[in-house]
Amino acid sequence: MSLLNVIYEDNHIIVVVKPPNVLSQKDITDDMDMITMIKQYLKEKHHKPGNVYLGLLHRLDRPVGGVMVFAKTSKAASRLSADIKSHRFEKKYLAVIDGYLVKDKGIMIDYLLKEKNGNTIVSTKEKGKYAELCYRVLQRCRDENKSLVEIQIRTGRHHQIRVQFSSRGYPLCGDQRYGKQDKTQIALFSYFLKLYHPVKKEWMEFTVLPPSSSYWSLFKM
Repeated sequence: MSLLNVIYEDNHIIVVVKPPNVLSQKDITDDMDMITMIKQYLKEKHHKPGNVYLGLLHRLDRPVGGVMVFAKTSKAASRLSADIKSHRFEKKYLAVIDGYLVKDKGIMIDYLLKEKNGNTIVSTKEKGKYAELCYRVLQRCRDENKSLVEIQIRTGRHHQIRVQFSSRGYPLCGDQRYGKQDKTQIALFSYFLKLYHPVKKEWMEFTVLPPSSSYWSLFKM
């Protein structure tokens, strides 16, 4: 279980760092996923016989790494899921954008439609689902024509960040699906979580910075 990076754990929740290219949950590929990894970790650490309960509260796209929280009890899962729906759960991303964003901050609003092939496109109000995010530019690299941005999504749509930036001519660096196919790792990382503990009744914050390689190395973290 050396691949599992646990940054916090108690009787109710476990907070981990998902590596890039690892699934949040199992799919048809049968590749390794976070649910399986964490269950195995809990089973071995706590010597649990039989099945281990683990509640999936939110997901990250396979190529995206970053901090995630999972529930260890059904009560914690129910309360945290309710907080996510009521926007009491805060998640922020860092991304390197291919392009020089002039505006220091902004809001993007679209209606997104997931197609049968797995891609998401900008659609109409009648066909798509409402999608909103806000961003602010943290740094710019004029020489490389890149921008480091912090992003907070207000709706959890499929491939939302990637599609909303790409549709405006600013694809995420390394995005093989919606950007330039340069065969590098996508520069999108879930770096910040703020949640209200479902049992302890206190606010908790977790911050994990992306690796200082590839496009991230252009900026000071």
